[in-house]
Amino acid sequence: MIDDRRLDALPTAPGVYLFRDSKGDILYIGKAKSLRTRVRSYFRHDRNRGIRLQQLGHRAVDVDTIVVDSEAEALLLESNLIKEHRPRFNIQLRDDKRYPYVKVTVNEPFPRVWITRNVREDGARYFGPFTRVGALRQALEHLKRVHTVRSCRYRLPKEAPPRPCLDYHIHRCQAPCVGWQSREAYRADIDDLIHILEGNTTALRKEMEAEMRTAAVEHRFEDAGRFRDILAGIESLAREQLVERVDGGDQDVVGIARDGDDGAAVVLRIRRGTLLGRETHRFEGLAGDNDADLLQAFASRYYLGRGEVGIQELPAEILLPLEFEDRAVLEGVLGERAGRKVELRVPQRGGKVRLMELARTNARHVLEDRVAAEGDPEVAPDRADTLLYDLQERLGLKVVPRFIVCFDISHTGGTEVVASAVAFENGEPRKALYRHMRIRGDWGNDDYRSMAEAVERYLKRRLDENAPLPELIVIDGGKGQLSAVLPVLVALGTEEVAVCALAKKEEEVFLPGRRDPVRIPRRDPSLRLLQRVRNEAHRFAVSYNRKLRTKRTIRSELGDIPGVGPARQRALLTRFGSVHGVREAGPDGISRVPGFSRVLAERILEYLEGDTAS
Repeated sequence: MIDDRRLDALPTAPGVYLFRDSKGDILYIGKAKSLRTRVRSYFRHDRNRGIRLQQLGHRAVDVDTIVVDSEAEALLLESNLIKEHRPRFNIQLRDDKRYPYVKVTVNEPFPRVWITRNVREDGARYFGPFTRVGALRQALEHLKRVHTVRSCRYRLPKEAPPRPCLDYHIHRCQAPCVGWQSREAYRADIDDLIHILEGNTTALRKEMEAEMRTAAVEHRFEDAGRFRDILAGIESLAREQLVERVDGGDQDVVGIARDGDDGAAVVLRIRRGTLLGRETHRFEGLAGDNDADLLQAFASRYYLGRGEVGIQELPAEILLPLEFEDRAVLEGVLGERAGRKVELRVPQRGGKVRLMELARTNARHVLEDRVAAEGDPEVAPDRADTLLYDLQERLGLKVVPRFIVCFDISHTGGTEVVASAVAFENGEPRKALYRHMRIRGDWGNDDYRSMAEAVERYLKRRLDENAPLPELIVIDGGKGQLSAVLPVLVALGTEEVAVCALAKKEEEVFLPGRRDPVRIPRRDPSLRLLQRVRNEAHRFAVSYNRKLRTKRTIRSELGDIPGVGPARQRALLTRFGSVHGVREAGPDGISRVPGFSRVLAERILEYLEGDTAS
């Protein structure tokens, strides 16, 4: 504890105090009208104080003070210091940026729909934020399938690929990019989707409930689980999009909710009578703090932490659920910084009370959904779609990379040069689409030219067969291999195919037109997907190279045996796989191969045994 003489010497002026422990670390930061009175209050023997404050009083061994001229200055300084030091005994306010929105670019001729965590005033419509991200993604993917909304990022019709992507071939899109769906028909699908995003989900819920029951009765439990997850996402759509237009002008409406030591705050942003969005925040370490403490901590740090642009965007009115000690001081500071009146009100009657209830309801849902999502392992995100959308974001791709092809080169000292092309669809290998090839060019160990030949032959065959092209080509290598492939894409007219190179040593991703590589965190699932694709291509290339070496070795050893020509060499290779296998088979095993007599079998073994002895 802090010595009484130290407490008696504290100033009586307004300011900020910082409690420190025996190591000098800051435990708590607060502000006071009178520093001496406020600091001494922590060391009174009051059983009504919460456990957190009692522990603070025991652990604090020193206090620093900063004197200022007014309570307003103390409030500003406290907010800045807490943001900088984040002391463990202060209420921990966390911005829930992990909660995404659904963005619909309604201001474009062919609107795009995707999940984003960045809300901007850009003419698009935003729905959310949503708390159960996995369920939301399941529901959105189902809606996009039903209404065939495109998932690419092209700004149609200004940007357009020469041919549709895999989404068209798997019936997820009707290819408006190449004019196969009219603008009017596409807009009708978008309008239907927006209608559901606004919360009009009754018909869709009934459809999913019926599908889930049917799947369960037919013992298709995996399908039933998927319909259940879609239904959970639809419930979130219905519940979280509670209102779009309200009466009134420009307002922020603050709601709070608590669950033990955890809490949540929601700010509804209403501008010109329209609910534009909802920001969510959460709290930790609330033991011993009441709702007024929570609201004061949130309001001070949320509004005082804004830059100049944020301050100028403040509404004229901020509605609060209850009074707190510094409400009048905070109101004065915000008004002074904004250069106009900003009123903080606790409404008592009328429509504003209903807005407060709406904010409180949203805060409760945020808290309940977070707890449910953390405690319910059954509600898991659609892994494949999550990975692919994350990879699209990481690499800045126009199209979701549902069809990925990776190339690798393998050779033995410049001989037996082969290439592999492995295909992944929706994050999983499609072995039926795997290809390997012997490099025709006499490039030796020139991996760059071999890689260019492999990519050219693969893409040319896909074009000749009128088959879907990959949305992403992954090259096993670095800048050199990537640069060698780019002219091939131009020559074939396939520039729309995205390409990247994954270098083994640092696991860096190189992209065309970028000098510096993209560094994806080592544990990020999107990097692990790229690594998995690259490793599979390497395995497939090496296995083919090894197979060719084995054939060459066997033929060189068997080719000198009288009576064993190319056809019989192939037969032995097919049946036994290696010279060792031929020896192990013995005369009985060899003579059972069509075209081989007992005499010939014994001659082959005699030759091989003599070759081994020599």
